[in-house]
Amino acid sequence: MAMMNKTRDLIQGIVREKSLKWVLSRRTSFEDEYEEMRRSPSGRRKWISDLSPVANVIVGRCSQILNVTMDELQSNFNSVASDTKKSSSNYARNFLEYCCFRTLALSTQVSGHLSDKTFRRLTFDMMLAWEAPAAESQPTLKVDKERTAGVEAFSRIAPAIPTIADVITCFNLFEVLTTSTGGRLTFAVYEKYLGALDRAIKKMKTQTESSLLSGLRLHREERILEVDGTLTTQPVLEHIGTSTWPGRLTLTDHALYFEALRVVTFDKPKVYELAHDLKQSIKPELTGPWGSRLFDKAVMYKSISLSEPMIMEFPELTGHSRRDYWLAIMREVLYAHRFIQKHEIEGVEKEETLSKSVLGILRIQAIRDLLLSAAIKYEALLMFNFCNQLPGGDNILETLANVIASRRLDRTNQSTSRSGMYSISTLGILSNLGLVSQVSTEDKLLVGEIVVGELTSLERAVNDTRINYKQLEKAQATIDGVKVDGLDTNFAVMKLIYWLHGSHASNEEFCQLAKLAGFLLNSMMHTGC
Repeated sequence: MAMMNKTRDLIQGIVREKSLKWVLSRRTSFEDEYEEMRRSPSGRRKWISDLSPVANVIVGRCSQILNVTMDELQSNFNSVASDTKKSSSNYARNFLEYCCFRTLALSTQVSGHLSDKTFRRLTFDMMLAWEAPAAESQPTLKVDKERTAGVEAFSRIAPAIPTIADVITCFNLFEVLTTSTGGRLTFAVYEKYLGALDRAIKKMKTQTESSLLSGLRLHREERILEVDGTLTTQPVLEHIGTSTWPGRLTLTDHALYFEALRVVTFDKPKVYELAHDLKQSIKPELTGPWGSRLFDKAVMYKSISLSEPMIMEFPELTGHSRRDYWLAIMREVLYAHRFIQKHEIEGVEKEETLSKSVLGILRIQAIRDLLLSAAIKYEALLMFNFCNQLPGGDNILETLANVIASRRLDRTNQSTSRSGMYSISTLGILSNLGLVSQVSTEDKLLVGEIVVGELTSLERAVNDTRINYKQLEKAQATIDGVKVDGLDTNFAVMKLIYWLHGSHASNEEFCQLAKLAGFLLNSMMHTGC
């Protein structure tokens, strides 16, 4: 432990004193920085002819943070990359990713990196460079305020920092962040998001609790993820049978705890388990006076350990956003443990899995903090929620299980990870943030979810599922469209079958769409259409 702390202090010293100091001192534009690189005949501020101006600037910054020359970076990449990754058509982007991943793996080990404005700017500029990495791209260097990043660049760079995004939900997160900017990410929105994420992390690290609750959760080293009901203006009401009590609700990564409020103190916490298989179900519920069902602002929790369901109400003047948020984060923890149980995941791999849920919850806390005007579907931003609702999401989870099971570090993986071809792991990020205890060296997971120059099996599973889902949406839109035009169901089905015949869908997609057509035909037979 002492050695690990010493190593971390050393890394922080290097990054802060030698590298980020250079970045902080910069007051010039991209144009000036690039011209300085081109004028430099040797040394670390060099111009690489294969790269675009923006990519040259980013690689130059990476070399400063890593404390190596650009020549050394290029030489290291050429020695570890396969021939495919070094092919002329992909060389610039692959080399750029290599530099970015190495830099991010180091920079994210510095505590407080999300609050560092230079880190925010650097990661955004990495996305801009990713969109035009090659010399023939020649993008404008006036990127400080004018350029925006697209979804492909975001989906490559952002998940390399698991705090910011994950592979499975990054497309949904991008849609939320670009709602008001026409589907392109601006630096202003990105910086606000990272600031909100930093505040959410600090809040989670300082969550307070009662001594009674502390005693209950310590044996499992549970992390407190959210607390509600501490303000009289925002109570949480527990309904069991005909009784109703206000109180404090706490969610950890293993259970729900409710402490009923009495006159001056809280009762002993009631535990509603999420980690053990008790046939739990969590769903939205209606509440009202004297058992009526009027207000859609509650969550029902059922399990075989309870004689009757428990209902938690989250009162608010308008809407049910507060309830929707709690419903999503409760389910996320429950679904994560179901995934762990199904695939018999243990040890550090179990911690890695729970860490993914923790970071997902932190991200939606940040999104809530931004007060975006658009209605937010919280479940679409949480990995296990999303996969449980998405058609084909089980394929993503199966792939994720295979990835997690293969991650225990051996000597081969150690050398591969140090080469910079992989991004940092989720558990490594949480450890660096101080949200989990230090992981021993022999159990540490260093391989992340993004690999230089290729799609991982998880990324491929996500992309395939998204494509299949879009095909289903397109088929449904075809049917809905002809109905709107006033045509009958017979014609809708005929048009769908014609579309199926002419499409280039895979066998699985074709089967799914054919089932939809069959369902409609069956409905017609029963309704006499």
